[in-house]
Parts: sequence; C-alpha cells; structure tokens
Amino acid sequence: MTSQRGLFISVDGPGGSGKSTVAALAAARLACHGLAVRQTREPSPTPLGQLIRAGTDEYAGMALACLVAGDRHHHLGAEIRPAVAAGQIIICDRYLPSSLVLQRMDDISWDVILQLNQGADQPALAVILNGTPAVIAARLAARGRHSRFERQPGSSQTESDLYTDTATRLAQAGWPVCTIDITTRSADEAAMIVTDRILALHADANPEQP
Repeated sequence: MTSQRGLFISVDGPGGSGKSTVAALAAARLACHGLAVRQTREPSPTPLGQLIRAGTDEYAGMALACLVAGDRHHHLGAEIRPAVAAGQIIICDRYLPSSLVLQRMDDISWDVILQLNQGADQPALAVILNGTPAVIAARLAARGRHSRFERQPGSSQTESDLYTDTATRLAQAGWPVCTIDITTRSADEAAMIVTDRILALHADANPEQP
C-alpha cells in the first residue's frame, strides 16, 4: 500500500485581507475533491496561543516575538508535522510571514525574527494575500480591529508594504510564494486560485494517486 504524501500550506496577509475566509473556502473545496484536509492557525489553538492572541496589548517587542516563535515551534511539532506525515493537507491561517511583518512593526529586525524561528519548516506553498491599502482598510473597518497592530494609525498601509517586502525576500530565499491581489477579487475567487495551486502540488507529490 502506497501512503499519500501530505502538504503544509500557509496563508498570510494584512488584517482584513480575508485569510481565514480564503483558508476555509480552500479547505472545503479540497475536501470536495476527496482529500484529507486539516485547518489550523497561529497563534495556535493551545493555551500559549490563546495567551498570545489575547495579549498583544500586554506583550510587545522581543517578549512577544519570543512567545510567538515558541508557540510556532510547538505547533510544528505537535500538530503540523504529524498531520503532514499522516498524509493530510494542513492549511495554516498565519505563519512565519506574519511574524516577519508584525514583529517588524514591533521594532524587531528581520534577522532576529529568523533566528528566533530557526528550524521552522518551509511550507509547500506560502500564500500571501495583499491589496491596495484603502481596500484593506475598508475591509478591516467593516470586520473590526482586533489587535493593537490593527489599531495603529495607517496599519493597512504599513502591513501592505511590509507584506510586499516579505513576499519578495522570501521568494528570493527560495520559498514557494504565491501572492494574490485581493483588491478586486472576492474571497471565493482567491480561494479558487489557492485550491488550484494545492491540487497541482498534491498531484506532483502523489503521482500514483488517481
């Protein structure tokens, strides 16, 4: 019996870009193709992840960067790697690209963030949703601003610029980055792009599968 090879997919982008919606829609589409899909998120759904999610006003700078990196290392070992080893497609709502944006907004350097996350797995596909800051800001305002990063003046402009920079630098480092402009695309249209890319990767990884 030949085992199916799993995939690790990350979805990142500014607040209001539709990460959670796109991830959920893509997972549903993949499930309709009969594939084993698992959704997760960062900060992770653990006590540490919940502390981070609720504590962005309490923790900042290096303290928050260390907490986020620690949560990621645990998340990889406890959930992501086992799911991939079991042949599942795991889609993570936020991953290292988000740290390379949000922690830089907190005055931590690119190199330090990478050092804290040394050993973190490279996804099979790193999706980055981005768009014009005005559109992102409008979507964020409609959704509500949850963290202190999103409440910073001009946060959508800052995040959009930093995600553009992060996508470029990660691609130059060999990451399989897929940037999707959501300025005029609906979440469903973005999810279709993500689904097609994942289906192609799954077919390449599992050529013996029907």
